Amino acid sequence: MSSPLDLEGDVVQLLRALIDVESVSGNETKIADLVEQALQQYDHLNVLRDGNVVFARTELDRSERVVIAGHLDTVPVAGNLPSWTSQDSHGREIIWGRGACDMKGGIAVQLSAAAALVRPRRDITWVFYDNEEVEEYRNGLSRIAREHPQHLEGTFAVLCEPTSARIEGGCQGSMSLAVVLTGIAAHSARAWMGQNAIHDAGPVLQRLSSHQAQQIEVDGLTYREGLNVVAINGGIAGNVIPDRCVIEINYRFAPDKSPAEAEAYVRKVLDGYSIRVLDVAAGARPGLDQPAAAEFLSAVGGDATAKLGWTDVARFSAMGIPAVNFGPGDPTKAHADDEFCPAGDVVACREALIRWLS
Repeated sequence: MSSPLDLEGDVVQLLRALIDVESVSGNETKIADLVEQALQQYDHLNVLRDGNVVFARTELDRSERVVIAGHLDTVPVAGNLPSWTSQDSHGREIIWGRGACDMKGGIAVQLSAAAALVRPRRDITWVFYDNEEVEEYRNGLSRIAREHPQHLEGTFAVLCEPTSARIEGGCQGSMSLAVVLTGIAAHSARAWMGQNAIHDAGPVLQRLSSHQAQQIEVDGLTYREGLNVVAINGGIAGNVIPDRCVIEINYRFAPDKSPAEAEAYVRKVLDGYSIRVLDVAAGARPGLDQPAAAEFLSAVGGDATAKLGWTDVARFSAMGIPAVNFGPGDPTKAHADDEFCPAGDVVACREALIRWLS
């Protein structure tokens, strides 16, 4: 039975076909069905479905297995379906539409390469998962890591998130914290009878504004950290001295630190203040010293850079699997209403994966 998705044809047309299947988070069943159906046509792939997560594995008893993953869902549509094309000022084709960049360009690359790589040098597990763009507890990759970690085993992983067809290694960790300052409420006409918690925020803000962000090298890549105030909440009424002020802080830390070490660092910077951790996501080391990673760098060409931000590569890192981000599309256009992906990026990423694994 033929599939509406042609994995052996033009990879750019495959991208357009994927874009035209609306798959906002929570509505991935149709696209998962199409992906599963398309992959089942290939005898060299062992296809497994778990909810709306689809796996396709080669079983060639190679000495190494790599995992190549991408998410099927998108953020909500904003008048940008179905897909359309244009040319830039240099005559290069551009593909427009929801998911073109984040990340159906990467999905098209995965599907096309999965069909072409009949006898790869390394065994491959191709993963297509759901619910990446929503709450963490719904994330399909996270669920599989908890319930069926054996499906994600490998020596190295590639997440096909948009990177403009360049390698971005690992990712930063992210921690949200709150500094809670308490004062004494009083009538503003008798301010001396109270203690203004918002005024007490001044030294905290000064300490953070003068903080010098660290630049830390991990596996040959330089990660620039950031420790910043992102919100301040306080105040009761226009005639009341506030007795409480909450300063919310975000710390983006290099993947050389565990969450516990990141927390200890912030507590040292803000020694003397009460700090509460609100949320934390560990970073991921790029593992560029691994043989598979070194060969991947050689196949792709250019220089790898550090991923400034957090991605699902951290889920692989938590399992002891080094991982990089590599996919078509400019990451700054992810979620934008004018989301697009250069056709040349899609072709280049497909060719790089095939060079690496052939």
